[in-house]
Amino acid sequence: MEVKVLNVSGKETGAKVQLSEAIFGIEPNDHAIYLDVKQYLANQRQGTHKSKQRNEIAGSTRKLYKQKGTGGARAGSIKSPLFNGGGRVFGPQPRDYSFKLNKKLKELARKSALAYKAKDNSVVVLEDFNFDTPKTKNFVSLISALNLSEEKTLIVLSAANDNVYLASRNLQKTKVITADQLNTYDVLNAGKLVFTTGSVKKLEEALAK
Repeated sequence: MEVKVLNVSGKETGAKVQLSEAIFGIEPNDHAIYLDVKQYLANQRQGTHKSKQRNEIAGSTRKLYKQKGTGGARAGSIKSPLFNGGGRVFGPQPRDYSFKLNKKLKELARKSALAYKAKDNSVVVLEDFNFDTPKTKNFVSLISALNLSEEKTLIVLSAANDNVYLASRNLQKTKVITADQLNTYDVLNAGKLVFTTGSVKKLEEALAK
């Protein structure tokens, strides 16, 4: 798949990039995508939720009233889950939600997500760029020149760039990552993928095997 390279003004540079068929041209595997996204979201969970069981509630353990003769159900403790302020039955407890996935499956999921974006013509290739200062207005100008102001945009750089990252972090619809941070969830969550020429090479080195 051949894509024209644009400059920061949104105009064609005359250069073209050949996107690898081994990455952007495969038949997508939906189940691999599902598992990888599920793992990503599970890993975001802190798992610190906690409710108190009856043995953790502060309160007296004396029997509330005699066992028989009251006409009501027997009760042994104010901490019972049946009473207001009592312990909770089978409540949430701290846990780790993460689970393991094989590297090859995660690679297949990333390739599948990229293939979907390529089929939708949602991949843009930009020449390598930099900002002299980390100003948001510079980044807004770039996004406007590419006609992506209304799109959820994922920009993939070849290496970390503080000026570009700091200029973009106030914008809700834009996320900047490096090629080695690329994951299935971010690819699918974005409306448009913007790669720099350097990040395309790095991605192909990592995934085109």
